Amino acid sequence: MSPHLFLSLGRLVRAQCLIAVAAMLLSVLPASAAYRLEVGDVLEISVARVPELQHRVPVQLDGTISFPALGTIMAAGLSPLEVQAKIQATLATRVFRVRMPDGREDSIIIEPNDVTATVVEYRPIYVNGDVSKPGEHPYRPQMTVRQAVTLSGGYDMAHATASSNPFLEVADLRSEYETLWADVAKAEMQVARLHAELDGKQDLDQNAAADSPLPRSAVAEIVRLETEELKTRLADYQREKAYLQRSIEQTSAEIGVLAEQESKEEQGTEADADELKRATDLYSKGTLTSTRVTDARRAVLLSSTRKLQITAQLMQARKQQDDFARQLERLDDQRRIKLLDELQDANVKLAQTRAKLDGVRQKLDFTSQMRSQLTREAPTSPQITVMRKGEKGWDRMPANEDFELQPGDVIEVALRFDQLAGPVTRLGNNGVKVSQ
Repeated sequence: MSPHLFLSLGRLVRAQCLIAVAAMLLSVLPASAAYRLEVGDVLEISVARVPELQHRVPVQLDGTISFPALGTIMAAGLSPLEVQAKIQATLATRVFRVRMPDGREDSIIIEPNDVTATVVEYRPIYVNGDVSKPGEHPYRPQMTVRQAVTLSGGYDMAHATASSNPFLEVADLRSEYETLWADVAKAEMQVARLHAELDGKQDLDQNAAADSPLPRSAVAEIVRLETEELKTRLADYQREKAYLQRSIEQTSAEIGVLAEQESKEEQGTEADADELKRATDLYSKGTLTSTRVTDARRAVLLSSTRKLQITAQLMQARKQQDDFARQLERLDDQRRIKLLDELQDANVKLAQTRAKLDGVRQKLDFTSQMRSQLTREAPTSPQITVMRKGEKGWDRMPANEDFELQPGDVIEVALRFDQLAGPVTRLGNNGVKVSQ
């Protein structure tokens, strides 16, 4: 037998002995004392003298790991030592050919102590409840609840009282509150403008928005704009009315001219008719030629046509005059109907805006109380519960900030506050602060 083969057989026997001893030690150790792998853990497996076999392998969803030259191995529920023993038992019977630094290839039999399996990345922990950034966080050995809460941004009092941050919500509600007051002021001045138009006034009621908490400059600007619109609409109404009145006067003058022209044409037609009668009599007596009779007839026809044209123009002018007069009569009625419709819509809009304003005021009162409570009251000791997956499912364990965590733990944090005491500041109907 060659010395090289004898040496290889000796290593193989020694490896089998070491595997047997490792199996005995694993059977003696209590299972509860070893860390159990689960989905999300990452193992680093390395083999001395064979760098090609060093890999990081995660525990898959089915609980297995995949390693070159081994295939798939069940790892979930086992300790890292147990997984290492499995790999050692499999690789100890394998012979690998590796290239030496001098370029030669050599056969290496892997011994059990050449194989190591260590956890390099643990499955994450989860923090939920009254913290600033709830969610998933990486686990580190000997991590405590205090450290996990720090990774989550610390305790958050807003989560302990509501789903939203009352400090930010107060700012949003106050902005909406002021915006709605501006809408109310605009609607009130619009109503005042429409009343002024209906009454034929050129000035607004300056007390229409007297209860508004807006700055005087803002209210003055609203009044100025509505006053400008009032003057513009009144001027447009006056121009329309003046146009119709001028049209009626012009049409009346045109009717007078056409009536006078019609009278003259009627006189001319009568004269032409008399001339035709005289010419016809003379022609019957033989004292006048037929050409003169024809001319007389042509003159009668022409004058009659002109008279009919003038009569038609006169009728059209009178009809147009009646139309202008009717438009002038309807101008005030239509304007009043339109103003009443606009006034009704403005009153409805004003009522809706005031209803929204009242709702926002109530929300602002409640949120202000909430913020006052958060500002003045300190939370009691946090109530911490750790949920850990065991052999029979998830176990709930009360804990404190120094409680040591394990990978995969779920930490629930709850803060509690005392009842609110003392006066609370809120906003009244006119935006003035009132104490209760």
